[in-house]
Amino acid sequence: MHQRTGPISFLHSYINPTLLSSALCTQTLRALHACSAASCSSFSSSSSLCFRFFPITMAVSVDPLVVGRLIGDVVDMFVPTVNMSVYFGSKHVTNGCDIKPSLAVSPPKVTFSGHPGELYTLVMTDPDAPSPSEPSMREWVHWILADIPGGTNPIRGKEILPYGGPRPPVGIHRYILVLFQQKAPMGLVEQPPTRAHFNTRYFAAQLDLGLPVSTVYFNAQKEPANRRR
Repeated sequence: MHQRTGPISFLHSYINPTLLSSALCTQTLRALHACSAASCSSFSSSSSLCFRFFPITMAVSVDPLVVGRLIGDVVDMFVPTVNMSVYFGSKHVTNGCDIKPSLAVSPPKVTFSGHPGELYTLVMTDPDAPSPSEPSMREWVHWILADIPGGTNPIRGKEILPYGGPRPPVGIHRYILVLFQQKAPMGLVEQPPTRAHFNTRYFAAQLDLGLPVSTVYFNAQKEPANRRR
């Protein structure tokens, strides 16, 4: 049997269609086939760009969220379109990294791309409260900001719920920051009556935010008292 050696076979190794919704899968594969329309030995500049885009976007940005079960537990499958950078002090947050709660007492420094004319909403939650094995309080919301201008940071936005740092009582908890692009200024948004039982999907649906445009998550667990700094 003849084995495909063209760009489409290479791209398929980066994208698992079973992880995508059927509609998104169809769009993605159509784009991949379009990219491979040129001969294997000669790509147009647009084909080369497409060739590079899908592995980076789908494999690097989304796959860790699938492995970490954040896609499913907190958000639905999405295609990242905004670059977001998160730091606690000098510690750069990358998907699945460990952050000590003592390092995250104060809000993280968050920056993201986008045009100043665009507005964004940022949500940070813990889907593992109070225990990863029995998350009966899922999700515990730690932070909500809205009307953040693109290309800036949350300080420029409107704080709906003040930041509360991670305080996992037992086990390793996941903490996810989810960025949404708004369709219009938020206006008045009521603060959740409680931090427990927050639902990111429901929140986004109520405010017509659509799917996320960027996310990042980290892990944290309770520190022994003699090791806290």
